[in-house]
Amino acid sequence: MFKLGKPSPMSNNPYREDREALKELIIQYQHLKHGRSHPYLEEEAFERIIDYYDEKDDLPEALEAADIGLEQFPYSASLMIKKADLLLATRKYKEALSLLETAELFDSTDLNLFILKTDAYLALDQPAKAAELLESALQLFEGEERLDLLFELADVYDDYEEFDKVFDCLQLILEEDPNNEEALYKICFWTDFTGRNEESIKLHQSIIEENPFSELAWFNLAAAYQGLKLYEKAIDAYQYAVAIDEKFDYAYRNMGDAFLRLRKYKEAIEVLEKVLELSRPEDVIYEAIGHCYHRMGKYAQARFHYKKAVHLNAGDSKLHYKIAVTYMLEEQWQAAAKQLENAMRMNRTLPEYNLAMGECMMNLGKFKDAIIFFGTAVKHKSKSVAGWEALLRCLINAEMIEEAYEQCIAAFMATGEKPVFYYYATAILLELGRTKEALLKLEAGMEKSPKLLKKLLELNPAVLQNNQIVDIVARYKKGKKI
Repeated sequence: MFKLGKPSPMSNNPYREDREALKELIIQYQHLKHGRSHPYLEEEAFERIIDYYDEKDDLPEALEAADIGLEQFPYSASLMIKKADLLLATRKYKEALSLLETAELFDSTDLNLFILKTDAYLALDQPAKAAELLESALQLFEGEERLDLLFELADVYDDYEEFDKVFDCLQLILEEDPNNEEALYKICFWTDFTGRNEESIKLHQSIIEENPFSELAWFNLAAAYQGLKLYEKAIDAYQYAVAIDEKFDYAYRNMGDAFLRLRKYKEAIEVLEKVLELSRPEDVIYEAIGHCYHRMGKYAQARFHYKKAVHLNAGDSKLHYKIAVTYMLEEQWQAAAKQLENAMRMNRTLPEYNLAMGECMMNLGKFKDAIIFFGTAVKHKSKSVAGWEALLRCLINAEMIEEAYEQCIAAFMATGEKPVFYYYATAILLELGRTKEALLKLEAGMEKSPKLLKKLLELNPAVLQNNQIVDIVARYKKGKKI
């Protein structure tokens, strides 16, 4: 019986075979370099030797090998291109460019020639020349090489800040290769950046006609609809994307945002929870879910998710603020104040934080503290009507009526004479017993904005028991002038 002999390790290991051949080639090169006898080295051998030293990050040795190779083959375009690549790595841009122009005389069909010339132009801060070169080169190549050039051109336009042209390049790639994943990934960003949503919709509709199972095409179509605020259409397209790839977390993420925009909070929660299943927990997702529950009036559930977000991002003061707001809506003032303290350790002067803390203090009967917080709010946002209103309400509740009137005048001036403060002045002057002045302020308020009369009624519901006030209101309701 014929028995198979034990195979040698070399016979089953082409990688080792190649490694041994390369080792022998390097020995031969060293013999040549030092003037010892050696077999004849082909042009391709020098290319391998250059690559060997380049991969070892031994650029001086790689450059020397390129020079020796060019001594042997002085008209070799491929060796010139190899050397130019090394020169670029050593920042000898002009020398590299000059060598590439020489190489082009011998071989103008090498794609690497144009790529490296582009790199040289960009390094020399000549993006216009780089773009011009690549645009002309597009006529010389087809297939994958042409696509490579279009990607390169897109990068040049990006550096050149010709962003619409970046989109154009990616569009051309997808027209030639509708399933090119790299282009599909990139064009989504550039559609959003350039606002060319209508063109993106047409492009991706045509891609889907050819390949209806391209989840990236469906995603990009959805994103373009979303960019036009066509949220229902966006959701439909995202649903196709996740039907094809049920683990497409970014599709669920964007779908959640679309549902939020439509105020469909229940649906938004469902898809955002899917994001949490598919990817690592993120504070922004928990925050978004919290926002949904917040808007649904489910404050305990909102807090739960806001707190989840805080655990992942403790340095975000706004999360503490949002938790505080849910407590305030339930009139849990002490708990709200505690969360606001956390927020204000990070940002003490933010007007909304001071307003909220002032509201808590006022409802806890700590009027002096409340006045300080409201005062800080209007100091940092002097044109805020809400801030001034809160301060005035607090001063009135604290029975600091004289101070309230002074601050009312300040509010009037700071906000550009907003009519609402005529009504505050009316209420305060009535409280001070200055009825005649109060009636004049009321008349001015009714003249400017009669709809704001409700502010006066909120401050003093008993005001309609005053016949003079009732008379003024009645006449203005009938559209009569005083």
